[in-house]
Amino acid sequence: MENPPNPPPPNPPPMGMPMGPGQMPSPQQIAAMQQQLAAEAQKHGMTVPQFVEHIKAQRIAQLQQLQRQQQQQGGQGPQGGPQGPQGPRPGPPPGVQGQPQPIRPGPPNPVAVALANFLRSQPLKPRTCIINGERKDMFKVKRALRALESPAYAKARAKNPALPEIGDRASLENAFKLLPLSMLALRVSKIDLHAGHDHAPKKAKRVKGLWTVKIEQQQDAADDMYYVWLYEGSQIMRKVYGALALVLIFTVVLYPLWPLVLRQGVYYLSWGFLMLLGLFFLMAIFRVILFCITYFVVPPGLWLYPNLWEDVSFMDSFRPVWAWHETGKPKKKKKASSKSVNAESAAQLAGQTGHPPPATATTTATTTQVQTAPQQRAYVAPRVEELADDE
Repeated sequence: MENPPNPPPPNPPPMGMPMGPGQMPSPQQIAAMQQQLAAEAQKHGMTVPQFVEHIKAQRIAQLQQLQRQQQQQGGQGPQGGPQGPQGPRPGPPPGVQGQPQPIRPGPPNPVAVALANFLRSQPLKPRTCIINGERKDMFKVKRALRALESPAYAKARAKNPALPEIGDRASLENAFKLLPLSMLALRVSKIDLHAGHDHAPKKAKRVKGLWTVKIEQQQDAADDMYYVWLYEGSQIMRKVYGALALVLIFTVVLYPLWPLVLRQGVYYLSWGFLMLLGLFFLMAIFRVILFCITYFVVPPGLWLYPNLWEDVSFMDSFRPVWAWHETGKPKKKKKASSKSVNAESAAQLAGQTGHPPPATATTTATTTQVQTAPQQRAYVAPRVEELADDE
């Protein structure tokens, strides 16, 4: 049997065809590449080294433009630096349990909105803060996490399966981080208003009140951190109230077109309101006159409606009807006569027992007699105190 003829050697790949992995170009291919490079350089009116540098500069410019496009599209890595032409690295898929996820803000999604609606309906004990000159509601992270672990969340998730499932601490934090991811709530910290001043900061006990806060760059989910609500919930009722206000204003503007009976009723009601307002101011003037008279006649003076200008509710402003003027507590003074009686009794006891009397020192002074009126029961007005924030 004759051996089959040997197959012809494969033709070298044409110019411009990429080599296979680990394959070296043949001398004929290298010569063809050099001839093509010289022809392209001559076509552009350059030498071969100048043409090579020109190609390198074009390639670097293309890479820089690609990196800028990736940065504009949010293709930055976890360290904040631009990534290469391969694109952004794939991050951990959402909902992975056992590892907290980093926060990258983006557009709101329905799951985050549903979670925000649930937390807004829970008693998170929000407090008012000031951020960028606006008043917003602020809450503590640990109360939100407790609400997500409560049976109420389980019932809400049974009605709305889109809510994320919570099984451990990592999944709990990942579910809460849906709020800053969708820009519905952001972490804030208190601003020291005295920062940068010459005087030293005052160390005072923190009390409940208005905080001036700022947004933090690192959006973590620790228990002792505070978040501010940027999501205001459904705006349907606000639109309804706005429509009702427009209808009311339009109705008042059309007052000349009202029926005669309605116009007469409004006329009498306005006079009644003016009379009540006048009586209020007369009563305020009369109570001051009454106090001035009773201050000299029956000290310490009597107030009519003592809580009228206090920071209390409307009904408490008129309770009680009257009370005595509040005075400072008198200081207790020891009488000199009691000291002398004690010294005499000690000397008599020493004479009876045969012991020398104890050494005593006496001072001479003039005692002033103070005439005081019969002590009256002073009325103490209720005070509104601010309590420290409970944990």
